[in-house]
Amino acid sequence: MLVSATEMLQKARAGKYAVGQFNINNLEWTKAILLTAQECNSPVILGVSEGAGKYMTGFETVSAMVKAMDESLGITVPVALHLDHGSYDGCYKCIKAGFTSIMFDGSHFPIEENVAKTTELVNVAHQLGLSIEAEVGAIGGEEDGVVGKGECADPAECKQIADLGVDFLAAGIGNIHGVYPDNWEGLSFETLEAVNNAVGEMPLVLHGGTGIPDEMITKAISLGVAKINVNTECQLVFADATRGYIEAGKDKQGKGFDPRKLLAPGFEAIKAKVKEKMELFGSVDKA
Repeated sequence: MLVSATEMLQKARAGKYAVGQFNINNLEWTKAILLTAQECNSPVILGVSEGAGKYMTGFETVSAMVKAMDESLGITVPVALHLDHGSYDGCYKCIKAGFTSIMFDGSHFPIEENVAKTTELVNVAHQLGLSIEAEVGAIGGEEDGVVGKGECADPAECKQIADLGVDFLAAGIGNIHGVYPDNWEGLSFETLEAVNNAVGEMPLVLHGGTGIPDEMITKAISLGVAKINVNTECQLVFADATRGYIEAGKDKQGKGFDPRKLLAPGFEAIKAKVKEKMELFGSVDKA
């Protein structure tokens, strides 16, 4: 059931759990995540970066695939199709393509420009019934050409963006995209607490969910995080499962080279990882 992410995240914030955003990269990923959400009776957000959208030949293709798959699989749990780290132009493309939620990442702009562009996109999104996420403070790592060092957000700027009417807010608290380095200092809960106090009941978003210790995830949820993004971890288990299948020579047995067989171990690995995360985030049986 395709919906905006507003209600599911408001419920998560009030219920002290988080909804997972799992990025999709192809048909297998989308199917694995949707089936796991249904089996776990959990709301879910399908994240699509601009790079992944381009890889899948455009946002219209992604939107059509997700809508058709949602219907053909008989999915009844709430599902949001969400643009991840969207540019100004990317947001409009996803709105046109039929996404139910968008993220405008204006964190690399001066705060005045972030405010101006976010204000415009909030008005457009809400007129069409879409939810919208904004960002303050750069998330570390690289996402579609936008590079951040993991700077912590300014709580005052977070309040300024939250007051524009966004539905949920990503605030940098020392988190990064990709695999965390050995010398990572951990999340800044001091920053998160200050941001949480500044924005009231606004659902907060934790990007870079891969590799953060479970106890940090749990504490972040207790401080207002209601949406946690996972992508790299699914990529890693998918690659490991596929590698194991090939190295075991199973692609040479019978018709093991058939893509439906070749990709099956990775598909099952993603399902297992998504279930693990939904259990950690507390979203199971919250649909």
